[in-house]
Amino acid sequence: MTATGAPAHATAPGPAPAPKQAVGRPLAVVLGLLTIFGPISMDLYLPVLPALTAELRSTTSVAQLTITACLLGLAIGQVVAGPLSDRFGRRKPLIIGVIAYTVTSVLCALSPTVETLILARFVQGLAGAVGIVIAQAAGRDVYSGGKLIRYYGRLTVLGGLAAIIGPVIGGQLAAVTDWRGVFLFLAAVGVAILVASLVVFRETLPQDRRITGGLSHTLNDFRRLLADRMFVGAVLITGFTYAAIFAYLSGATYILQGMYGLSPQGYSFAFGLNSLGFVIFGFISGRLAEHWSERGTLALGLAMALAGALGLLATALLHLPLIAIILSLFTMVSGVAVTSPPATSLALKEYPDIAGTASSLLGLARFSFGGLAAPLVGICGANDPVPFGIVAAAAAAAAALCLGLVRRRRDLG
Repeated sequence: MTATGAPAHATAPGPAPAPKQAVGRPLAVVLGLLTIFGPISMDLYLPVLPALTAELRSTTSVAQLTITACLLGLAIGQVVAGPLSDRFGRRKPLIIGVIAYTVTSVLCALSPTVETLILARFVQGLAGAVGIVIAQAAGRDVYSGGKLIRYYGRLTVLGGLAAIIGPVIGGQLAAVTDWRGVFLFLAAVGVAILVASLVVFRETLPQDRRITGGLSHTLNDFRRLLADRMFVGAVLITGFTYAAIFAYLSGATYILQGMYGLSPQGYSFAFGLNSLGFVIFGFISGRLAEHWSERGTLALGLAMALAGALGLLATALLHLPLIAIILSLFTMVSGVAVTSPPATSLALKEYPDIAGTASSLLGLARFSFGGLAAPLVGICGANDPVPFGIVAAAAAAAAALCLGLVRRRRDLG
């Protein structure tokens, strides 16, 4: 596969050879754990959200801003943490981020009002974003070739597992503690990851490979990335496919329970089935992209996601039975899982010198596109599935169109 370098006018140094650094299992485990920061922060406290709303004497819509605030923090935090990690190394920003995450989790637990909680959740998202971006960038520091693709496949699997076990753990915690106890549990998770990072995580970005310069240099790095159609295509594909995922997370519960009459247990089964598909197909994707083709695997995943999203739209318009929406959701979610490892690899593999900055734009696309898509699902009320189908289909179609950017960059290389 022919490598393409940075544009001739770039001010930053060109891609350096991938480092030949041994990666032990403890480091691989810590890097994997870092990627669950975002999902577990989002999912774990959802079962106690109604109790939180009642105790803080809030409305449902205001309480849901605690989710929006965390999403915004996760998006913005990656744009800040990525360039900082390219300049100061991975370890120092990681340690600061994990400490901040632990402290803000405690502040969430102590929040006297919903307004205080919303602010604390935003900062918690900012801090949690550090773990996500460092996991991607450090992986690029220590892996290359097929190992890099497999690594991003593992991150996809872990994200799916976090989505499965987060609400389950939150539900079990709700049986023995209140919502404040759930946030204290998140603080305990932060302490555990902090200890693991201090003991295991060694600096993966040597001093001689770090970026020097201030804000103007960072802006030049962003311009360098955004001038690369391959990179932009991979980022847009990631953003649009995750918009479909966030539409699913936002709207599926109302449709499956409110319209199709599933019990909470039935919805949990459907949710678990889709998450299982995300895990399995994320694992398969990493292997497939390594042995076949990154772009071919990406095209296959986009075809699956689009087919599933169009199935959702058809189900909404034609009032098809439950099995149709279950199969459509499974196909769409699994398709997004297939796209994730090759899209991440295509975006980052040519930029080992600014992997943190490149990772930050991927994370920004995931959470900002998702955050914009989620409220559109309920624009006509909880009992109308058509907006859900339209948002999912439009997002998947837009992602498929962006595949042309990836191919065009390849042709020009």
